[in-house]
Amino acid sequence: MENKILTEMPQYRLRRGLLLALAILLTMAACFAAGVYLNSIAYADESQELSTTSIVAMAADSVVEISTESVTTGQSMRQYIVEGAGSGVVIRSDGYIITNNHVIEGASKITVTLRSGESYEAALVGTDETTDLALLKVDATGLTTATVGSSAQLAIGDTAIAIGNPLGELGGTVTQGIISALDREITLDGRTMNLLQTDAAINPGNSGGGLFNGQGELIGIVVAKSSGSDVEGLGFAIPVDDAMEVLEQLLSQGYVSGRVDVGMEFQDLTQRTSYMSFFNMGSQSAVYVSSVNKGSNAEKAGFRSGDRIVSINGAAVSSASDATALLEAGSVGDRVSIVVVRDNQQATLTLTLEEYIPD
Repeated sequence: MENKILTEMPQYRLRRGLLLALAILLTMAACFAAGVYLNSIAYADESQELSTTSIVAMAADSVVEISTESVTTGQSMRQYIVEGAGSGVVIRSDGYIITNNHVIEGASKITVTLRSGESYEAALVGTDETTDLALLKVDATGLTTATVGSSAQLAIGDTAIAIGNPLGELGGTVTQGIISALDREITLDGRTMNLLQTDAAINPGNSGGGLFNGQGELIGIVVAKSSGSDVEGLGFAIPVDDAMEVLEQLLSQGYVSGRVDVGMEFQDLTQRTSYMSFFNMGSQSAVYVSSVNKGSNAEKAGFRSGDRIVSINGAAVSSASDATALLEAGSVGDRVSIVVVRDNQQATLTLTLEEYIPD
């Protein structure tokens, strides 16, 4: 009996060893499979885009229609109302809405209409001409806000979906495309801006609306489309990272610190023939001072309406946008030498740049 037990012991140990090895192999295989599965899920979460329908469901309620009224004086000093339209994006549920400055500039009345059809009269919190942004406030709570993404994480070819109010009467319109270029340098109304470029259809009235990525996050504030009847597929948006930096200051103080206030307006000669005749300016093509703000450093320096701008700090000036760009490139407190012509006499005036602080 003892010999039989001793004879079977090696076989038992062999079977037990084989079973243990098999169990270890099965455990390792299970762990490996679980790891691959988990990795695939994480990868899918990082790369998966929502459907267009899902993006619209997530973002559309945060985009609003904006209509404006402004009073303009026409011939015979008659005043009349001019209406305008654009778009905006809700960035705080308690009624704060971001849009373009050019959408609301000069408006005496601003009305915001939600996707639900509810309308509110909006108050202007602050503006920044340099970035063409403005912040509005309506008396409402519980509004749907946009989920803010990061424009720094964008790549050319990423999904881009624009939601806005094209033509001022088609609120909630959705167009889809891609990010065509990053950090595109564009000059708008004499100001050079670095913008996102998209081929999503952009039309007048889209200004101030949202540009969203494939996850439904806000990545830009639509600002313009390229002009020209033969030009399509060229729309532009302010990167949301830039917009949020400006927004913080507009929320806290209504303006952006460090912006230069020139204290006067410029006009290209070719755009004001009647104005030129009034000031006996002749027919020379140049840049003129069209108005000087009362109490400004420009007024204190001696500038007058009708002065022709020849140069700024030695740089020749050929357009109103040149003059504005050269002055705004300086810093608050800088002393700038400006050569002007008045009554056929040339003079040099010194302007101390002051900070723009709204009334």
